[in-house]
Amino acid sequence: MLPGIYVTGNIVTDCLVQPVDKLPAWGTTTFVDSIDLHLGGNGGASAYAAGRMGVPVRLAGAVGGDSFGQFALQRLRGAPVDTSRVAVHPGVATATTVGLVNSEAERLFLHDPGASQHFGLSNISFDRDVIGNCSYFHFGSIFCLPKLRDDGAELLARARAAGLITSLDTDWDSDGRWMEDFRPLCPLTDYLFANLQEAEMLTGSADPAENGRIFRELGAKVAVIKLGADGCAVFSDDGDFSLPAYRVDALDTTGAGDCFCGAFLAGLCRGFDLREAARLGSAVGAQCVQHVGGTDWEASYDSTRLWMESRENR
Repeated sequence: MLPGIYVTGNIVTDCLVQPVDKLPAWGTTTFVDSIDLHLGGNGGASAYAAGRMGVPVRLAGAVGGDSFGQFALQRLRGAPVDTSRVAVHPGVATATTVGLVNSEAERLFLHDPGASQHFGLSNISFDRDVIGNCSYFHFGSIFCLPKLRDDGAELLARARAAGLITSLDTDWDSDGRWMEDFRPLCPLTDYLFANLQEAEMLTGSADPAENGRIFRELGAKVAVIKLGADGCAVFSDDGDFSLPAYRVDALDTTGAGDCFCGAFLAGLCRGFDLREAARLGSAVGAQCVQHVGGTDWEASYDSTRLWMESRENR
């Protein structure tokens, strides 16, 4: 059996509206092409992607005892993802995002954290029977789990003490504290993921190479900067490289970065080097953006490899 990934992060039901190219005036009605529910969240999407890529995944998170929570759990289990460590809170709403997606596949989010506000360090166990065959621990984001903001370093330290390789994705900090909460996590992070916009908020630089240098100086062993349509850049002791993105027609970029992370880590579980793991992450991200909703693609690992070969052999 392949080594697995133990993921923690928020689990969200995304209600995506498309297309919305400008906000209408209050009191009016505007017709759109689609309004649909999708599984989302940094924990939910990264776990889903890793599961689709055929590695064992266990997710720790929280949902409400509502229909949205049941929807999210059903989608996760179909990946498949082990949801035995997901807490269900009766009388609490599942975290929900209303996403407005424009014709250029860009999105604007309105987010209710819901049950994610009740999820903290005490909900995450590193007992051997919980870890199972997992070799990696992925922390979806410190910024979307309010009770973990002050305990992120402790969480990663516990994961390291349990013998797990750690990874962290940044996400957007709606509280604006950015580096204050992020800096203590870097020395405890083996693989750090950030998109360019988030990296600029953390470092003050829009240069991926500068971001990679700063993150590694702060203690991260490997820094991966997600560049959207421009691919990604990876910085490590073994050298730095950039990888172009697969060219596709994007409908919606929601969740693509989280799916990239899950697939990248799945590649590491399969024994890939950094470049091959980044290629797999890019391929999954490309498949993601061709659908509305970050987890509405259902490709397997084998079909993804065939898709990659067809694209690269043109």
